[in-house]
Amino acid sequence: MESLKLIKAGGAIIEDPEACAALLKDFAAIQGPKVLVHGGGRSASALAARMGIPVKMVEGRRITDSAMLEVVTMVYGGLVNKNLVASLQALGVNAVGLAGADLNLILCDRRPVGEVDYGYVGDVRKVDVSLLSLLLDKGAVPVIAPLSHDGKGCLLNVNADTIAAEVAQALGAYYRVSLEYRFEKEGVLDSNGNLIPEIDSDSFISLKASGAVSGGMVPKIHNALEALGRGVGEVYIGKTLIH
Repeated sequence: MESLKLIKAGGAIIEDPEACAALLKDFAAIQGPKVLVHGGGRSASALAARMGIPVKMVEGRRITDSAMLEVVTMVYGGLVNKNLVASLQALGVNAVGLAGADLNLILCDRRPVGEVDYGYVGDVRKVDVSLLSLLLDKGAVPVIAPLSHDGKGCLLNVNADTIAAEVAQALGAYYRVSLEYRFEKEGVLDSNGNLIPEIDSDSFISLKASGAVSGGMVPKIHNALEALGRGVGEVYIGKTLIH
């Protein structure tokens, strides 16, 4: 079975021109099938602020009302995605920009209202990578934005870390998949700033309870642990791509 790299690029890297250029250069150098999933939350928050739309987050997850849905659709599916595609084309990578609604790649349910009403936020119901695998076989490189749909015409905002984990798991039926979460830090750090070399389910619970892991790192590690053993052979979190 052929190997495939799925790289999820965090917003802090995507929105820093120098860091983004370095990421894309590294990504372009990866041989064989590859997929890029991106965030862009800081750009979405900045645009929302300019438009006078409040930004609300709970444990690293964005509350998405109808106004914010318009913002993230413009930013994730448009500005960020197409800039990445254009930059990769300049590096000789035949990239194609997609969201979860394209090719019916990711079908989601709107998250039910519980203690928090997340609004137009999607929880993944089904991932179908059959057509995506055909694109990969033809040498195309998917660049996936963190948006999807419910099958009834409604777009939904989906956590980019979740998108990466779910697509990686589904591609495990076709490839040996390595999932890498690349962001601005060396990896997961403890409360003293020391790198944690390995995390399992038990240590994650302890790290979260102690506050050493919080905010957007919570869903990132949760999704990484979910992906392991479900079609994904290895998961890395850090600044440097593993070739």
